Amino acid sequence: MFRHFDESTAADWKPINEKFDLFQKGIAGQMIAHLELLATHDLGYPVDRYVHSLQTATRAMRDGADDEMIVVALLHDIGDTLAPINHGPFAAAMLAPYISAENVWLVEHHEEFQQLFYAEYCGGDKHAREQYRDHPAFAITAKFTDEWDQKAFDPDYDTLPITAFLPALETVFSRAPWSVK
Repeated sequence: MFRHFDESTAADWKPINEKFDLFQKGIAGQMIAHLELLATHDLGYPVDRYVHSLQTATRAMRDGADDEMIVVALLHDIGDTLAPINHGPFAAAMLAPYISAENVWLVEHHEEFQQLFYAEYCGGDKHAREQYRDHPAFAITAKFTDEWDQKAFDPDYDTLPITAFLPALETVFSRAPWSVK
C-alpha cells in the first residue's frame, strides 16, 4: 500500500475504487441521514427545517413535479446545518453531479428568490431575484420558491413521510454522476 499518491499502482487503486463504488451506491441514504439532522435545529420557524424539507417535496410531488425536482425540493436546504449563511450554494454543490444545470442554479439561488417574502423584515433586498430576470432558470426558480418553498412552514399541512420520496431519491442518485474534471 502506498503512503503517497505518486507511489500508488493500479493494484492499490482497485480496492479503493471498489469501496468508493459501494459508498456511492448508498449516497441516497447518506443524504437522508444528513437531511434528518435538520430536525435537531430549532431556528424559530413554525416547523423545523426537516419538516419544511418534507413539506416542500410534498408540495412539489402533489403538483406533478418530476423525480429530479422532487429531490431538489427535498434537499434544497440540506446545507443549513453546515453552511447556514450560504446553504443554497452548499446544497447545489452536493447535488450538482446528479441534477441538471438549471436545477443546480435553482438550488444555488433559491434564497435570493425567497427574499421576496421576508427580506423587508430582515434588512435584505426584497427584490434580489430581479437581477436574474433574464436567466433561463428564473421562471422555474420563481415557481419553486413561490409555490412550494415559501409555503412549506405549515404545522397543519398533510406532509408526506420521507419514505414517500425514496423512489425519487433512488432514481436520481442511481444516475452516473458527472466526473470531476
